[in-house]
Amino acid sequence: MRNSFRFLFLSFFTVLMSCQNQTQEESAGKSLVIAHRGASYYAPENTVAAAKLAWQQNADAVEVDVHLSADHQIVVIHDYDTERTAGKKFVISETPMDSLRALEVGSFKAEEYKGEPIPILDEIVETVPEGKTLFVEIKSDEKIVPVLKQAFGEHPKINQFVFIAFDYEVIKEAKKAFPDNQAYWLSSQLEEDLQTVLQRVKEDGLDGVNLNHKIITPAVTDLAEELGLSVYAWTVNDQEKAVDLQRMGVKGITTDMPDQILTALAKGNENQQAASVN
Repeated sequence: MRNSFRFLFLSFFTVLMSCQNQTQEESAGKSLVIAHRGASYYAPENTVAAAKLAWQQNADAVEVDVHLSADHQIVVIHDYDTERTAGKKFVISETPMDSLRALEVGSFKAEEYKGEPIPILDEIVETVPEGKTLFVEIKSDEKIVPVLKQAFGEHPKINQFVFIAFDYEVIKEAKKAFPDNQAYWLSSQLEEDLQTVLQRVKEDGLDGVNLNHKIITPAVTDLAEELGLSVYAWTVNDQEKAVDLQRMGVKGITTDMPDQILTALAKGNENQQAASVN
């Protein structure tokens, strides 16, 4: 009787641990969904409205672009000037924030957003819920880094920031200024061999790379994992592609339509779990 009880207990414990390990593996395999300039498929990019909509759609993170204005304000906008989104051309670095603030950048997307202003970074940060993440893409040169440090170094939400940039020297400077925050180098192509690129990223203290989804392969994610680095992907609106990237181990997927990609990834996980059971 005692042996039978022991056998049942061990069997139950084995099953329990197996389920726990499976749950951990499944959780580790989920890619974060990052709203590109907010939920920019539906709302005007890089606005408070787009950020709020992304949170409503349950995005894991929001990504915004930042420049430095003439009066050293951290401006949330993608382009180096305002022409595309505001219809009037002002170069961000040559224009004070008051003048930029007088523009509206909503109606180019939809009439319902008419009057939406160009925000400063503080306004986007205010929208970030607890447990969510803000990806800050630095579009300016290194001069913006000390301004970011002064403005947000002691901010209560600073631990929710992640920094990204195409300029390699800029992202290195951001990592030095914010050593406790994750920092990723953005790239659309790997001009050197993969080993050289990822090894340099690691040696310079960065946390990984954020790549155009078209150049991500299992070889990229496998080598990154070996080096202790993470791989993120941009900008993915195709649901099948998003599921493929998740299966490759991509840590996060940037998209204009977070609601649709969240649904696709959840379904992809369900199908994978069902296949593993069968």
